[in-house]
Amino acid sequence: MSVDSDVDRTTGGGDGPPPAPRKARRSFSGAQAALLLLRGRTLVVLILLIVIFGIISPDYLSQSNLITMTKHVSVNAILAIGVTFVILTGGIDLSVGSIAGFSSMIAGGLLYNGLSVGGGEIFFSAALVILIGIVVGALVGAVNGGIITKFGVAPFITTLGMLYVARGFAQLRSDGGTFPDLAGTPERGNQGFHIIGVDSWIGIPVSVWIMVVVAAVAILVTTRTPFGRRVFAVGGNERAAVLSGIRTNRVKIAVYVISGACAALAGLLLTSELGAAYPDTATTYELNAIAAAVLGGTSLAGGRGTIIGTVMGAFVIGFLTDGLVLVGVSTFWQSVVKGAVIILAVITEQAQVRLQTRLSARTA
Repeated sequence: MSVDSDVDRTTGGGDGPPPAPRKARRSFSGAQAALLLLRGRTLVVLILLIVIFGIISPDYLSQSNLITMTKHVSVNAILAIGVTFVILTGGIDLSVGSIAGFSSMIAGGLLYNGLSVGGGEIFFSAALVILIGIVVGALVGAVNGGIITKFGVAPFITTLGMLYVARGFAQLRSDGGTFPDLAGTPERGNQGFHIIGVDSWIGIPVSVWIMVVVAAVAILVTTRTPFGRRVFAVGGNERAAVLSGIRTNRVKIAVYVISGACAALAGLLLTSELGAAYPDTATTYELNAIAAAVLGGTSLAGGRGTIIGTVMGAFVIGFLTDGLVLVGVSTFWQSVVKGAVIILAVITEQAQVRLQTRLSARTA
């Protein structure tokens, strides 16, 4: 058999361009499969956690434990959803844990002591107290956004400073003490605060339902509204966003307001569950929130990420933490494992970006 006949058989003997070598086609398919796996890594890790801990401890997959773990996840997920809006614009919010604690103390003080006016105390309904707490969180977020946009202070520095300021105000609110017994009384008309953190509806904790609603609204905002497109535009290329007419400062302030409001809501859920408000509520929770966003695929450089990914990241952290507790791993090793998972998440996120860029260059 001649060499020419081999060439004709390989090319099909036609006038068109020769097909890509078989080896290259296999390599391309493998890269696409790897990219698909990297994109779905959060779900894969979550499934692995459930399977591994389910094998080690049968109690892990019991209905009551799953509900309890999901309830724990709801607080971190709400915090993380707010932080995701900030990170999508290329910013960071380190103050969400302190905002949660400050809002918690505001609500606790109003429920326990009321508001002193003219030598007397005015007590508000539990629903109004919750609303006031969320507004306080949103205002603190607005201060963060205002400092960042008006004075040009880096988000990291601004929110780090607010972390201490908000925690300090939380301490001052009660001189470092605790507001106990927030059940309220009929005479004061402030009963019902326990509903959001303790009660359930059709067997599912109310806090989980609140998480679902917050996540659904956030998904709609980020995917179906002009504001959501502006958030991605600011994070993707701020200069281009300015040139296209987007008021980037307004968008930045808005995302910090959202982050503050979500943080306050998370703090109120914690306070309601405990039935008491104390200044250290949600301490270090900001790290869990940022970690959940990163685990879920949100880029710290901004412009890329999803709310669904963030919620799944919160589930990974929550299920991992509760699983380690259930199998008796010490708190020291829990920190080591959680830190390693976060670092691995960032590494895989970078690997995804590089692989996606390489595949795009091939197909261009």
